[in-house]
Amino acid sequence: MMNLFEMGGTLFMSLLTLALIGMLTTAFFTGIRSVKAVPSKSGQLRLIKEVGLFALILGILGQFIGLYAAFEAIEIAGDVPPTLLAAGLKVSSITTIYGLLIYLLSLLIYFGLNWKINRAETVI
Repeated sequence: MMNLFEMGGTLFMSLLTLALIGMLTTAFFTGIRSVKAVPSKSGQLRLIKEVGLFALILGILGQFIGLYAAFEAIEIAGDVPPTLLAAGLKVSSITTIYGLLIYLLSLLIYFGLNWKINRAETVI
């Protein structure tokens, strides 16, 4: 796992991990306080979804920066074997996959907490 973290680029993978931790922390505290069904939860729920979207965009940005660096190296090197190009493309997609997984998780948490809060409000 750490190998993928390093291959994806420490800067972008660290930023994505911070976004994941922030989103999970917000979701945890929103879930704990949702028992009281406070109306201000919609802003916190929206924040969970927006942090996930930020992670997705950051992952795509990381991929494009990696691709730019790879294409620049290919331009300097000249002739590059297809297997080396495929390996570079595979590595450049690590940040995008990580960002997509964070976004998917944020949506699942968003829908779950939204359902829980709506259910609590109808019971009250």
